[in-house]
Amino acid sequence: MYLNKAILFGRLGQDPELRALPSGTQVCSFSIATNRVYKDKDGNKQEQTDWHNIVLFGRQAELAKQYLKKGDTVMIEGRIQTRSWEASDGQKRYRTEIVADKMQFGPRGTSNQSPAEAPQAPEISGDETAEPSPADIQYPDEEEINPDDIPF
Repeated sequence: MYLNKAILFGRLGQDPELRALPSGTQVCSFSIATNRVYKDKDGNKQEQTDWHNIVLFGRQAELAKQYLKKGDTVMIEGRIQTRSWEASDGQKRYRTEIVADKMQFGPRGTSNQSPAEAPQAPEISGDETAEPSPADIQYPDEEEINPDDIPF
């Protein structure tokens, strides 16, 4: 079995752009920046920023457009996909994107606040039919169960 999974936590480089496919499905795209800090061979501190193209579909796309803006932090979990097309000038173009399965809004407030200090935002999954977790289910007490009500 093979695995294609990307998990990114970064800052939006632009406001999300919402479009609709001919089928009516909402599509949202934006870019996020991630960075790494390292020391070069001379011992000087260096910072490298990478930009990632993100694509969301359906309800996630609508939520991203509604709640995210340039500079906000977000965690994206999804798969890496490369598309190709022929441009109007006849050249073949390529674009590598992260097609998100899950999105979690980052902490709100000052940019100096660390993620550990901020309240956690709810995770938004692309699976609209997700079952409640076992911790969310309310079971009756034993005295409330009538054996005659059990169908087997």
